[in-house]
Amino acid sequence: MEFIWILFAFICGLGVKLINLPPLIGYLIAGFLLNALGQQANDNLYALADIGITLMLFTIGLKLNIRSLLKPEVYVSTLSVTVLWVLFSFGLIAAFQWLAIPFFSDLSTQGIALLAFGLSFSSTVCVVKILEESGEIRTRHGKIALAVLVVQDILAVIFLVITSGKIPSIWALGLFGLFFLRPLIDKLLDKSGHAELLPLTGFFLAFGAYELFEFVGVKGDLGALVIGMLLSSHTKSTELTKALMSFKDLFLIGFFLSIGFTKLPDLAILLSGFLLCLLLLIKMMLYFTVFTRLKLRARTAFLSGMVLNNYSEFGLIVVAVCVNAKWLTEEWLVIVAVAASLSFIFTSAIYRKAHSQYANNAHKLRPYESNKRLAEDIYLMPENARIIVLGMGRVGKGAYLALKQQVDNQVWGMDADPQRVEKLKARDMQVMYGDGEDADLWENLDLSCVKLVLLALPSIDDIIEIHQQLKRFGYKGQLAAIARYEDDRQKLLKVGVDKVFNFYTEVGVGFAEESLQLIEGNDSLIDSNTLSPSHT
Repeated sequence: MEFIWILFAFICGLGVKLINLPPLIGYLIAGFLLNALGQQANDNLYALADIGITLMLFTIGLKLNIRSLLKPEVYVSTLSVTVLWVLFSFGLIAAFQWLAIPFFSDLSTQGIALLAFGLSFSSTVCVVKILEESGEIRTRHGKIALAVLVVQDILAVIFLVITSGKIPSIWALGLFGLFFLRPLIDKLLDKSGHAELLPLTGFFLAFGAYELFEFVGVKGDLGALVIGMLLSSHTKSTELTKALMSFKDLFLIGFFLSIGFTKLPDLAILLSGFLLCLLLLIKMMLYFTVFTRLKLRARTAFLSGMVLNNYSEFGLIVVAVCVNAKWLTEEWLVIVAVAASLSFIFTSAIYRKAHSQYANNAHKLRPYESNKRLAEDIYLMPENARIIVLGMGRVGKGAYLALKQQVDNQVWGMDADPQRVEKLKARDMQVMYGDGEDADLWENLDLSCVKLVLLALPSIDDIIEIHQQLKRFGYKGQLAAIARYEDDRQKLLKVGVDKVFNFYTEVGVGFAEESLQLIEGNDSLIDSNTLSPSHT
């Protein structure tokens, strides 16, 4: 990557972060600025973008359960929204054509239909980035959104096969043999260890699958997704995801920059892209309506629809196919690129307040819910709970086990990952499924006996949101949280969290205290009391 790309990406990314917006918005702006300054994208930039997308799809697969795609709320909702969106947007784009709006007036009926279809997809890159930054990729609404994106990817492959006239090789049937090779692939991951060989193994599997699928005439990105899904139940899937996270984020900068290099828009193109973004209001309403009709809770439907409410980079591929076939003019490639970029900015900015928006409008949205709940949406309420540990990862689980030794059954764990909850229940731990940012959960949970809530979560934004939810619904007990960095710790204390433990400092203290117990029977030179957390 050329230094000037890095320079602009850094400056713009930092600039938008300082105003509390996601850096990806800055990367999009950087691409357009570089284009305006006469910079040209080269094959290296597009290669970086392709690597980032492949790694992203692989890591998505690592977090997905194949069975989740077979649920009606996933495949029925995806197909229904796609059909309804094409019908609605076709009518509105035809109305723009009737009004003789520039660029729209020249569209053919076939061009309108293909444009509407291309805009029906949501951006995998944008959605995953938003969910990762908010720590919600394993929540109920996060998993629904990811599963919808996978079904959309399957539709995308079918479209590309039909429009390109390229039929997969007969050898593509052999890809089903990957399921039988799974024990061998699992063994390979087991032997990769925990150091630099682990991410290298991830690269090998992701790009090996990519090349294999391309060789038999199937979209390579789908191969990266499939091999990731095959490994999703492996004990090292989470560790592998974390090992690849930095690589993926770095390479994806190339993707966001490449959008800005498509073509420098003029005023007419910007206005056309903005008009297409107005249609997103329909997409959001369609997702919410269809999700609630399929018995999802209003909150899940709202958040899933909110994060999916954008245009996809796949829309650019559809338009490119149409341009090559002379169904659309070249300007439409830039218009869709502008619309996609604006939709990324819109979704990234709006979703940061999605939980509070739902909390403020829950009374208006809940009437749309079905009276019958899906099994995944029925919560077990804790009995006799005096302490709740929210977030049952390594830190939360350790805190739960330590507290259980002192208060026994009066401590409960809570986690937004249903698979993790089931695994912990199998170990006879008192754990309930629940998303701490869920206003409905706290409103219906009896907190009168709860004296302490521990927030063992990685995102301080999530902790602040949960703190506000608890106070809104009358929680009077104490609140403790963890923070990785001292500035985050100070921020949490400032908003009213009662006790914030510095993650790294407290781990060192705990390690020292536990180690000193080994020599307690001897003449100790150190008073272990001086190492208590209160002195840190």
